[in-house]
Amino acid sequence: MSKIVAKTGNESMAEAMRQINPDVVAAYPITPSTEIVQIFSSYVADGLVDTEFLAVESEHSAMSACIGSAATGARTMTCTASQGLALMWEMLYIATGLRLPIVIAGVNRALSAPINIHCDHSDTMGIRDSGWIQIYSENAQEGYDNLIQAVKIAEECCLPAIVTTDGFIISHGMESMKLLEDKEVQDFIGDYKAPYTLINPQKPITVGALDFTDYYFEHRRSTAEAVLQAKDKIIKVSQEYSHLSQRKYELFEEYRLDDAQMAIVVLGSTAGTAKVVIDELRSKGIKAGLLKIRVYRPFPAEELAIVLSKIPAVAILDRADSLSTMGGPVFIDIKSALYNLEKRSKLINYIYGLGGRDTTLHHIREVYQDLQNILDTGKIAQSIKYLGVRE
Repeated sequence: MSKIVAKTGNESMAEAMRQINPDVVAAYPITPSTEIVQIFSSYVADGLVDTEFLAVESEHSAMSACIGSAATGARTMTCTASQGLALMWEMLYIATGLRLPIVIAGVNRALSAPINIHCDHSDTMGIRDSGWIQIYSENAQEGYDNLIQAVKIAEECCLPAIVTTDGFIISHGMESMKLLEDKEVQDFIGDYKAPYTLINPQKPITVGALDFTDYYFEHRRSTAEAVLQAKDKIIKVSQEYSHLSQRKYELFEEYRLDDAQMAIVVLGSTAGTAKVVIDELRSKGIKAGLLKIRVYRPFPAEELAIVLSKIPAVAILDRADSLSTMGGPVFIDIKSALYNLEKRSKLINYIYGLGGRDTTLHHIREVYQDLQNILDTGKIAQSIKYLGVRE
């Protein structure tokens, strides 16, 4: 039975961690994710969880400790943001290569420089090729639900996973949400039985061995195969959770797309802003829609292509700039997904909201006006635009 409460995004993530009751949490504080571990540490101190809590000296050390913990067969979690995630970079690849189901509660924050503590997606986009499963959340409810699912997803895939919420927008904003009962969460995730452990004296193993030209390629190929197979397992777990929570979760959400002539693709909290504008436009007879990506890695290319190929004009909103001169990361991925189709949508990219810059209803209306112009003229005047920046 669900309980309705008012919580911030950080409180909701900490509550999910309490209900998950991991064996080990190793973490180092960084704004705006500090509060998650701060709250969780009080659960540890009050005896509400059985977790071994490690306060380490850096985020690199946090992920190193998580790797050691997970390699012994312990259910392991941490949280971080921005430069903290960047400092973990070396160890993130090791966690993937060792097939360790570590889960990060991530709070999106811009990368320096300049120094900034507010939201964009440059931190998690920076690790998009590390092999970590990436799940984005629109609000506190999704952050809570996604974190619970991520534990089961990571363990079934034998891959690490990160669940993100937008810094300050979600992490520090209070919302009404529904919580599951503790027993429901425990029954859903079940007991963790690691496929291998460093502390089995009957079967001693080496983990993280040196791997030259003889086998490195094969081991990397096996990891790629695990990522490829992860999509079906994510769908399975999400469907199971939807039955439990009565909240629908898939690889992405389609909002008023059935007959849409133009649509926005977005990740995270901006989806809520876009939905308001879509409803406004629909009331005027304008066929606007939204596709909100939930699972960004593994990238649901085939599924996205099926949906987006039916829509004549599509705007992809990136809260990060790849600095590749080819647009934002999501734009590049979607262009690639549509490339081999005979019928392709006209695509335009908007880099928006960097460093926490507000994205308003006016900005979203501006995007849909540009899409209407593309429909009317059949031409794209500028394929990459910066939304809401002073020129």
